[in-house]
Parts: sequence; structure tokens; C-alpha cells
Amino acid sequence: MNHFEKIAAQLVEQNLDAMLVTSVPGEFYAAGFHGEGMVVITPGETWYYTDSRYIEVAQQQVTGAHVAMIRTGQTYRQLAQEIVADKGIERMGFEDQYMSVAEYNLWKDGVTAQLVPASEILNLLRMVKDQGELAVMREAQRVTDEAFTEILNYIKPGVAECEIAAQLTYIMASKGAERNSFDPIVACGTNGSKPHAVPGKDLIQPGQFVTMDFGCVVGGYCSDMTRTVAVGQPTDEMKLVYDTVLKAQLAGIAAAHGGVTGAEVHNAGAKVIAEAGYGAYFGHGFGHSLGIEIHENPRFSPLWDKVIPSGACLSAEPGIYLPGKFGVRIEDVIMLTDDGCIDITNSPKELIVL
Repeated sequence: MNHFEKIAAQLVEQNLDAMLVTSVPGEFYAAGFHGEGMVVITPGETWYYTDSRYIEVAQQQVTGAHVAMIRTGQTYRQLAQEIVADKGIERMGFEDQYMSVAEYNLWKDGVTAQLVPASEILNLLRMVKDQGELAVMREAQRVTDEAFTEILNYIKPGVAECEIAAQLTYIMASKGAERNSFDPIVACGTNGSKPHAVPGKDLIQPGQFVTMDFGCVVGGYCSDMTRTVAVGQPTDEMKLVYDTVLKAQLAGIAAAHGGVTGAEVHNAGAKVIAEAGYGAYFGHGFGHSLGIEIHENPRFSPLWDKVIPSGACLSAEPGIYLPGKFGVRIEDVIMLTDDGCIDITNSPKELIVL
């Protein structure tokens, strides 16, 4: 699965003769393969270079491009300059979002073409997932759902947060995950008020919430989900907060469709939390896009006033965090359609009491 043709189709419109791709996510999106290499795309041809560690697999997996190996003593800049000189390339886009100033200076001195900031070309393409991307994201989400079902058997008083995190990693790997999308978050009791708590040696106690935020990578694409469960009977306040977060998530999901702004979706969910009296305890955005990277654009955020296209996949993850008490977050991944959205997360969201 590569996207050479989609990228090439944007070059004329952007007044570019070529696109240089050197970042890890850009390389994978363009070539469908990551070999710490370089891609140069023109309207008519594409070149993919990698080193001896990856060349055999690249030749087997990368299609639609001239695939070659960089030799000892060569630099990717030299190889790019050969293409620039041979094809008369004058304006070459590059991934300004990922390239450091030091790297840019090396490239500027290494190629005769004008380097034009062009990250937006790949960013806009990556916003909308095609059928191949959706298929692997659904598979990653399936693995994550199954991991949630299994991890419920391990959550009990006396078990440490770090043990749950380790078990989640093992379960997902055993089901075919290539790696975690990010380090799992497992937070019990008062730690739950920290949205990005780091799993530690704290032991789960009766009467606590346990929040788990985790995901995996399948086919190079990420999944992401959060569930909060109760160990023993929750208090009335705990049940009220959980119910409020769930209603907020459902309200945001109901507002999501292709052509909506991120602010509209965020505000739909935030309104529910504010009306319940917990507005001060929901401090982050309603959700973020994901795909090759766990955090991409667009966003369900009060700051995202741009229209989000159909085919975008975003998380829906409101939360309430009460310092010194507990926290609740519920997260699904949804795909926007013209008339609504499809929730690709299948785990139950009703409060589970273990």
C-alpha cells in the first residue's frame, strides 16, 4: 500500500517539480514501507532509496518506484542531486514540519533545486484514510478491543498499575500487534485525575476506578482507546461522573460528520460536562486524528475552526478529572462520513463493575 500517485497528483497544483520525503511517517505513507530511507517523487517517476539493512525487503515490498540502495560513502543528498540534475528539477517540496534547521541547511547546500516547504501536501492527504488504511486501522482496533476484554480478568485488588500495563502490551503483541501505539496509561484511584499518568507500583484497591488508555500498531497504523472500570461498588459521585463523561462522548459523536469543524464537536461534548457542573475539570480537546502517528491532524478542539473532511479518523475522548479523588475518560475511534460517523471501537462503554 503506497501513495506515490496521490502525492504526484498534487505537485503541479503546488507548482512543484518534485517532492522530497525523508521523515519516518512520510516515508511510510508514501512508500508503504519504512527503511530509514528517502523518497523523491515527480509527476512521472518515483525513486526510493534505503540502505543495506532494508534493501532486500524494500525490493520485495515497494512497488511503483525505482528501488535502489545507498552505498557506503554516499549521502541521500548526493542521490537526490543526481535526480535533480538528470530531470531538471527546479522546485522541490520538502517536509518542513519534520526537518530540523540543521538538516535543512545540509539539504540546501546539497541540492541545486529550490527547497519549498510542502508538509501540507502529505498532511492533507493523510487526513483522509483510503480503504487500505481503514482496513488496517480496523484490525488494530479489533486487537485493542480483544485486549480490553481479556485485561478485565486481571484487574483486581492488589494488582499494580504497571502489571496491568505490561499485561496489555503482552496481550496485544500475542494477537499480532507490531508494537504499542504509545506507552499504555493505567491509573487507579487518585492517579486517575492525571490524564497522562505513568503506570507505577500503586496497587488497585476496592472502591477505585481504573482508567486504561492504550493502543497498538497493525500494518503501520495505530489504534487508540480508553476505558474506565470500577473495582468494587462505586460511590454515587463516581457513577454521576462516569455517566456525565459517557453522555458527553455520545453528544460529541452525534455531532461528528464530514464538513463539521473540530470546535463544533468539542463544544458539543464540553457543553454536557459544563452543564453537569464539571466544566473546570475537562481541560483537553475532545479528540485527535490518528493513523501512522498516534497524534495527527485534524483535531476535535476549540482551536480547530477548519472543516474536517469525510474519511478522517479521530478519537472521541472526553474526560473529567477530580484532583485528589479520581478521573474518568472514555475513548473510541470514529470515522467521519458525509452524514455522520462510524464508530470502529466495539468495546462496551457502560460502566463495568468488577
